[in-house]
Amino acid sequence: MQDLNYEVIFPALDHQLEQDEEWIIVDFGNRQRKVRLHDYGAIYRIPRLYEEIFYERLQCNSPEVICDMLSGALEKSGCSARDLRVLDFGAGNGMVGEQLRERGCDLIVGVDILTEAKDAVDRDRPGIYDDYYAMDLSQFDGEEAEKLKQYDFNALITVAALGFNDIPPGAFLNAFNLIGGEGWIAFNIKDRFLANKDDTGYKDTIEGISKDNFSVHQRRRYRHRFSLGGKELYYIAIVGKKIRDVNLSEIP
Repeated sequence: MQDLNYEVIFPALDHQLEQDEEWIIVDFGNRQRKVRLHDYGAIYRIPRLYEEIFYERLQCNSPEVICDMLSGALEKSGCSARDLRVLDFGAGNGMVGEQLRERGCDLIVGVDILTEAKDAVDRDRPGIYDDYYAMDLSQFDGEEAEKLKQYDFNALITVAALGFNDIPPGAFLNAFNLIGGEGWIAFNIKDRFLANKDDTGYKDTIEGISKDNFSVHQRRRYRHRFSLGGKELYYIAIVGKKIRDVNLSEIP
């Protein structure tokens, strides 16, 4: 690992923070900065900070888990990653795209609402994506839709981006509708957001599309990462195939 010009300091906590309330200190030697773990823009601006926090310290393994599940589903169906034209939605700094490229996907396009995410990909993982757009799919105008429709996507992957007000259900459904019929859909979401007490709208959204629009092939609960306090944080990973577009006018 390359030398870092900062040190990441985890706080000594006497209680468990909610996942979107967690924070760390970045010590640059001559100054310190408090950064919330869900302030992705701030994290992406610092080279390798995202990897240092989430993958090396908190042992997040979601990109590998979701991509492995998708690869397994493809194999069972007699398909190949080489046939995929993937929309990586909520692509962040490209760790999922890197996994997809290693598996030989034909075309990968990243989309994230944050310009800092695109800048981080250009800085740290140039060449991973065929194209990468900083755009808001919840505000999906005709020009942006046409930009993405040109790729004729047959796969959507969204990792560690749903819930916590990062991606609203409507934006996820807009991305879903960009995928061609019988295309592959792979995503994960915190287990609590599929439970009866969910207040994000995702429980109803996922249950709704699973009735008529989406056929689930695999569903798995797994440890996404550890919290700052060492607690295991569990997510649900889902892989399946699209049946038909969602009629957005029927979504509450």
